[in-house]
Order: sequence, then structure tokens, then C-alpha cells
Amino acid sequence: MNALTTTNLSTRIISEGDVEVLDIFGPTIEFLVAPQSSDEAPCVMRGTIPPGVSVPLHSHAGIESFFVHSGRVDVFSDEGGKPHWITAGPGELIEVPDNAKHAFRNASSDPIVQLITTTSKLGRFFQEVGRPVIRGKSISRPSPDEIQRFVQIADRYGYWLATPEENAAIGVGPF
Repeated sequence: MNALTTTNLSTRIISEGDVEVLDIFGPTIEFLVAPQSSDEAPCVMRGTIPPGVSVPLHSHAGIESFFVHSGRVDVFSDEGGKPHWITAGPGELIEVPDNAKHAFRNASSDPIVQLITTTSKLGRFFQEVGRPVIRGKSISRPSPDEIQRFVQIADRYGYWLATPEENAAIGVGPF
């Protein structure tokens, strides 16, 4: 049973092997509740940020919540116009409001695993930009064409992406 393609009106259990893993240029996601046709319908994912990997600074419409299952994640916050990093660990929930600039980084030697809830619109974005992961195979760095495609899709969805200089200023590397 694939959670990305199955519409089921009964209670079910989704196991780790039941879902496709998508690489989002370093971090990976697995849809536990797939995106629906309504933009605001809930979408639930398991996200993993490997050691030494970051998610560049960005913003978008739609709230996101990240429940940290394991690992410690640094989260960039621009609260009150004062940009700074905060750290969240297991059992803590990170809430990112609509259109808030945010970034993530894993400075540890362990992966970060989070339960992510967001909108179906953002879930569909991930479906478009994600690269399928084949278990047991290494993930290649994104090509310039893949990065350009990512930027074009982000623009189509109305998402803001920081420049390489803005990312470097807060200590986040490129893809």
C-alpha cells in the first residue's frame, strides 16, 4: 500500500516500508498523510536531516509544525526582527507561522528525525521537487539544472528563497 497513491476511507496503519522516500537536496521526507486536492488540507510527513545538512533560509504561506522525535536541530528564527538560532530536541515542537523566514541545520553527528505537519499545498511542492530515494543507494548532490528547476517551482508556488549571500550570513551553506 503506497500512501502517496492510495485513497482509503478506513482506518489503516502506515509502516515505514509503505511510503516513498523523497530527497529534498539533503533532507528526506516520507508522506504519512499524502497531500490532498485542497491546499489547506493537512499533510503529515516524517522528515530526516542527516548530519551536517541544512535547509536554506526560506518562507512560504502555510503554517508548519515540526515535532522532534530524535536528534537536536538548530532552527533559524527572525522573531521580533532579531535573527537568531534556537535549538530544539526530542519531545519539543517547532511552530513556524505563515510566511515566517526559517532555516534548519544539523550540526551534530546524528540524524534529526521529525514529524512534520503542514498544508497539502506544501506537500505537493515537495512531491514536485523531491527526488525518489532508492534504499541502499547514495544520494547525489543536486545538479545546476535540478537547482534551477527547484527555484522555478518555488517561484510558481510563491515561495521566497534567500540568496546564497543571505544564507552564508546566517551560517547555512548552499544545497
